[in-house]
Amino acid sequence: MSQVSSTEAPALTPRFCFDERLLRDFLRLSRSTIDDSITQNINALITPAKEGFDPSSTAVRQTDSRSRRTIDPAACQGFKENVLFPSWQTRSDVLNYCAGVATSPDPDDPDLILRQTESAQDRERVVDERLDPYSGRFFPREARTESLANLIRNERTIEEIIRARTWGMVSEKCSGSTPWQEALDSWRHDRQK
Repeated sequence: MSQVSSTEAPALTPRFCFDERLLRDFLRLSRSTIDDSITQNINALITPAKEGFDPSSTAVRQTDSRSRRTIDPAACQGFKENVLFPSWQTRSDVLNYCAGVATSPDPDDPDLILRQTESAQDRERVVDERLDPYSGRFFPREARTESLANLIRNERTIEEIIRARTWGMVSEKCSGSTPWQEALDSWRHDRQK
């Protein structure tokens, strides 16, 4: 059985977080490695020749549920503990770190002076909406911390959806009924011992 590996955690720095393309690429790669291919990852856990090959099994198409092979519970548990949960934890760590960066002061913001200048110019503008009904509109540049905060909020929503879908497949194939949040929290708790 070839074991799928989780993506490595990137070096967490504010620069990494503010490079939104790099942050998105990391999340996309991590999700595609584990979650997007969850069916293949779970099916790789099946040991097909456990009972031996039955030549009559190829004579008729098997459509009933008895033809489904069961997955060894130890293999399922190993996959969850060594591949799935570490991948989820790495992504959680990245999102939590970048959320902290997004809520911290940003003295190195390259657009800070430009935004301050635009804001000062906007306060000095004379607006006559009778002459130009659109002249009252002003859309200030968004600080990069605000942009990062929006990105983190969106990615956390995506993460919730992906984890629910992935856990549904894992629960179906590995016969489990615990919600993914509880299973992940239990894994985290066991790791801290």
